[in-house]
Amino acid sequence: MSTGTPRTSRQTAASDGISTFKGQERALRADRLGTGGLLLSVLAATAPLMVVAGVMPTTYAVMGIVGQPLLFVLLGVVLVLFGIGYAEMSRHVHNAGAFYAYISRGLGGTAGAGAAMVALVAYNALQAGIYGIFGFEVAGLLQTYADITVAWWIPALLALALVGALGWLKIDVNAKVLGVLLIIEVALVVVFDIAALGDPGPEGLSLHAFNPETLSGAGVGTALCFCIAAFLGFEQAPVYAEETSRPHILVPRVMFLAVAGVAVFFAFSSWALTVAAGPQQIVPTAQEQSAGLLFFLTEARLGETFTDVMHVLFVTGMFAALLSFHNVVARYAFAMGREGLLPSAFGRTTGSSGAPGTGSLLQTVVSAVIVIAFAVTDDKPDGDPTAPILHLFTWFGNLGALGVIVLMAAASLSVVVFFVRRGAAGTQAWRLVTSSLAGIALLVIAVYTVKDFDVLVGAGPDSSLRWVLPGIIGLAVLAGLAQGLVMRARNPEAHARIGLGNEAFQLEKAAGSDED
Repeated sequence: MSTGTPRTSRQTAASDGISTFKGQERALRADRLGTGGLLLSVLAATAPLMVVAGVMPTTYAVMGIVGQPLLFVLLGVVLVLFGIGYAEMSRHVHNAGAFYAYISRGLGGTAGAGAAMVALVAYNALQAGIYGIFGFEVAGLLQTYADITVAWWIPALLALALVGALGWLKIDVNAKVLGVLLIIEVALVVVFDIAALGDPGPEGLSLHAFNPETLSGAGVGTALCFCIAAFLGFEQAPVYAEETSRPHILVPRVMFLAVAGVAVFFAFSSWALTVAAGPQQIVPTAQEQSAGLLFFLTEARLGETFTDVMHVLFVTGMFAALLSFHNVVARYAFAMGREGLLPSAFGRTTGSSGAPGTGSLLQTVVSAVIVIAFAVTDDKPDGDPTAPILHLFTWFGNLGALGVIVLMAAASLSVVVFFVRRGAAGTQAWRLVTSSLAGIALLVIAVYTVKDFDVLVGAGPDSSLRWVLPGIIGLAVLAGLAQGLVMRARNPEAHARIGLGNEAFQLEKAAGSDED
């Protein structure tokens, strides 16, 4: 029993220069999420209707790849292989910084600092990009159904404010919002899929889209980049590990449910599109209809009213994705603030809700700056009315996707190093093999992404965008590594804590109790 003077609830500043706070401020509130809530929060980021109505038609039209359903199956296999080692890491590391925490534990704190900066940039880019297509679609709906003309950035900024406000609320509130929107969204796509199979195009129920021969051609590598972006969201499950009661069970369960569910759903839905249009006609039809492909095929089978409802759910699905990515960015900022990679204020939670409020505010401000910048430069009377999609959504969406692909490849390597250093190479041998295979595949996809970035963003081969946008991820890596090196030289104790998250705080508490 301690005989010393009791400590106050606010601990004194640690000698390493990282501020310490009350227990409830240094850790996210536990036991908020069960399997259902976590799964819905993760799946909402995939925005299934946005993928079916946006990504799939673009892949058919731009890449000319009929075998898109087969690509989703192959990527599902790659991501399951990735998830095997990633899920095992989640049993050993519980940190809202997920990717960078895992990379820190395997490759060291400096590499972790680089990964943290990439994650912050990538997820902010993904979030900001969605505001572009969201604003464009809402403005279109208002024009079509209410005869109201508004600039795209007005609904984008209104959504931004609402998402920011919800970021201060409890995650279970967000999970309910995400869940309702997601379930309705998926149901509508499934109805279309069934209708397409019941009323196929001129070639009938053809399985030609699953023929490996459909993957021949120069566009396959770039099509992989488009398709892997559709999966983004499943990797977010470990971000919420601190907020579950049994992270070692729930996180792996949710990741595999998400990957398997997304792979089957997208493979089936992309096949339904080929059935509805016909395998020989899907590419020219997608080129003609663009993002209207799904709605064009739906109206012919299910009528105008159903298509109108789908248009509305297209917007609400994007809003769900905005909420999901916002939550992830806020938690990354929280984890980085707690470990000295961002100012210590970001490592505090909001007292009333236990949410990472300062991180939420950061994400809101960053998105607002980006949206306003594009509004000023793109929203001109003589400009391209599709600029929010062609520029903000496409540029930032692919920028974010590249960052996450790089993180997944690095995390795969980290899994191997982590277990080898722990002397567990024998017992974890099959996980090391699957992680190695996934890492190689992801690295190949990353190389293709950089190589064909001009195609991904709709720029010419001589456009500076082909190296400027990928260069942002490169700069994030260099900036993070530089920060890690400086921290290791000036503050080795703080450097040693990178990736430990709440575990470091618990050790600090234990050390304080021993001193008493």
